Amino acid sequence: MFVKICGITNASDALLSVALGADAVGFVFAPSSRQVSKDQVKEIVRQLPSEIVTIGVFVNERPESVVRTVHEIGLSGAQLHGSEGPSSAEYVADRVPIVLKGFSGERPSLEKLSRYSVSAVLVDSAIPGSGASFDWSLIEGLSSKVRLILAGGLKPENVEGAIRTVRPFGVDVSSGVEAKLGKKDPAKLRAFISRSRSALSEVHGVAIESELGMNPFIQDLIAQRTALLEQEFDGVFDWEEEL
Repeated sequence: MFVKICGITNASDALLSVALGADAVGFVFAPSSRQVSKDQVKEIVRQLPSEIVTIGVFVNERPESVVRTVHEIGLSGAQLHGSEGPSSAEYVADRVPIVLKGFSGERPSLEKLSRYSVSAVLVDSAIPGSGASFDWSLIEGLSSKVRLILAGGLKPENVEGAIRTVRPFGVDVSSGVEAKLGKKDPAKLRAFISRSRSALSEVHGVAIESELGMNPFIQDLIAQRTALLEQEFDGVFDWEEEL
């Protein structure tokens, strides 16, 4: 189970998330109550282990700007969480090791999702960061068709049920593990990560290795990142896909 803790605003929360077993941390660059600056993120990323996936969250940002920010800071990748179309996503994916594309769980058309050549799709509530959930049954079975990361209103109390229903590749949480806006709660973080792992074990009926190095998704992403980095490269969310 790939576990991403998003909405990170400070180094202590990032380090705590990693220490408790998170695979990835996310930083919101789009207008948001959890928005952070490039300088803030650069300092946080500098303190994290190299194997941790670090993702910048962008909304309708120019693809060139997304690529530039990712490489300037040294992030692992980008999450496109607005109305970016397939061509914009492809431009970023050609130049950035890891790309996630966000979609609304209320309109999760497989035909739409399949047009995006990205590392994974992230299905969220209609208003990301609001803490609101959506009807998980709407995307039941979708994870067998695409690499799916589930977000939107997840918290320690409901993540196990969400995983049993959706059977996602990974889960993403922000407000559901906060003590207050922009500050994570250690107990909630621990419970969320632990219950995510145990739910995966229950779904598949096997013991799950939790070490980061054994996570096949992490191995795949690190391999992509290494290969690409060796090359040279010259708030309200709009969920309507661009034409």
